[in-house]
Amino acid sequence: MDADLVIEAVFEDIGVKEAVFKELDRVMKPGAILASNTSTLDLNRIAAFTQRPEDVVGLHFFSPANVMKLLEVVRGAKTSKEVLATVMALAKKIKKTAVVSGVCDGFIGNRMIEHYGRQGGFLLDEGCTPEQVDKALEKFGFAMGPFRMGDLAGNDIGWAIRKRRYLEHPDMKYSKTADLLCEKGRFGQKTGAGWYDYVPGKRDAIPNAEVVVMIEEHRKSLGITPRKISDEEIVQRLVFSLVNEAAHILEEGIASKASDIDIVYIFGYGFPPFRGGPMQYADEVGLFNVVQAMRRFAQNPLDDAKFWEPAPLLAKLAAAGKTFN
Repeated sequence: MDADLVIEAVFEDIGVKEAVFKELDRVMKPGAILASNTSTLDLNRIAAFTQRPEDVVGLHFFSPANVMKLLEVVRGAKTSKEVLATVMALAKKIKKTAVVSGVCDGFIGNRMIEHYGRQGGFLLDEGCTPEQVDKALEKFGFAMGPFRMGDLAGNDIGWAIRKRRYLEHPDMKYSKTADLLCEKGRFGQKTGAGWYDYVPGKRDAIPNAEVVVMIEEHRKSLGITPRKISDEEIVQRLVFSLVNEAAHILEEGIASKASDIDIVYIFGYGFPPFRGGPMQYADEVGLFNVVQAMRRFAQNPLDDAKFWEPAPLLAKLAAAGKTFN
């Protein structure tokens, strides 16, 4: 093979990655760039399967790749400056908006979206329907709410990640509704049934009464009395969950600046552009007000109080009356 770049995009399985990258390392010419489209796996571990870790980089395209503008460029611990410069130039050539991320589970976008999704699940447990949550976020300006997004991406992908979380982080709290949905084989648009039903050839999300009953029965099994939840609470819990995790990402140096995170969410996750991204939105709301809301959410026994502890950077900026941007 004499290509200068090969992008690998097979299953999210570290064993498969090991086999593929060892073979690529064997057959690709010296100096070829080996890129992975992984969205969650450890790029440094993938690079270590080769004899050329300086030539390994992450190129995380967003689905559908022919439409979505974002490209997360994941820089491994040993990725060379030359390789990084080359793939950034490639991104520009193929008309993608590239943001550099460090290595962590989920990188920038998916690390944040996991907590956004967890909040959506808690809201179902507490009294919402998928349609109510989605409509609140879409009214706020998102291209689609979390449950429609899950159906588009494939609910089985999140299910696989949660199964790994249950083993690696047993203290991490999740609603079980998404697992129940997947146990029914409702993986989303690709199966014609997810949180919603879908007609072949169309993407219209049709509410399903059986899914609502499933949620209600699960809620009853937990002994939870449903309550009326406002659109404002729905939006704040989902958006501020993004903000708090993003503050951790900034502290850790995974993202170099807050505006990079805003770009990731506008171009990769349908965040309303007119609101400037989650970090810009938080700045406009006022970080003091964001922290106060988070402390209220932490008092909810059905939520995850540990998660709502403000990230040190967020707490510091709020106390000083400063902003992210």
